[in-house]
Amino acid sequence: MAGMESPSDVSAGLLATVDDAAAKLASVPDSVAARVPAPGSWSALQVLGHLIDSAANNHRRFVSARSQDDLVFDGYDQDRWVEAQDYEHARWSELLVLWSAYNRHLARVMAATPRDVQLREHRRHNLHDLAWQPVVEGAPVTLQWFFADYLGHLRHHLRQIGDLVGRRVG
Repeated sequence: MAGMESPSDVSAGLLATVDDAAAKLASVPDSVAARVPAPGSWSALQVLGHLIDSAANNHRRFVSARSQDDLVFDGYDQDRWVEAQDYEHARWSELLVLWSAYNRHLARVMAATPRDVQLREHRRHNLHDLAWQPVVEGAPVTLQWFFADYLGHLRHHLRQIGDLVGRRVG
């Protein structure tokens, strides 16, 4: 887990990323956000919806991890979540506000998690299945690493959104 950001850096990095992206994406027209680049691909609206779903699922995981002896969490079917919530017909500005607020809240959750809880190593986890950058099953991992993985995933998809709408983001 070398090269890991400090606990406060992850929270601050999330806030900075959200503030930067929200400012750059605020003026994207709904018609641009709704464009699907190819059959079977997601529009920027759907990618942003996926990031909201990721925030919701990870919110539960981050809070639960404080009282668990492991980092084992339920997964979710991201394609079904995006479809079920009809993101492709949502207003861009509304999704952007929801995504921004939810991630600011997650930054607060991260910052409020005690340092010893963030840095406690766990060998029992399923991050080999759930994390954006999977960890070897049974390898020691911390909640703080999972926070940083969340931020990496978010930045990855913001770059994807930027490519879809013609803006440099992430």
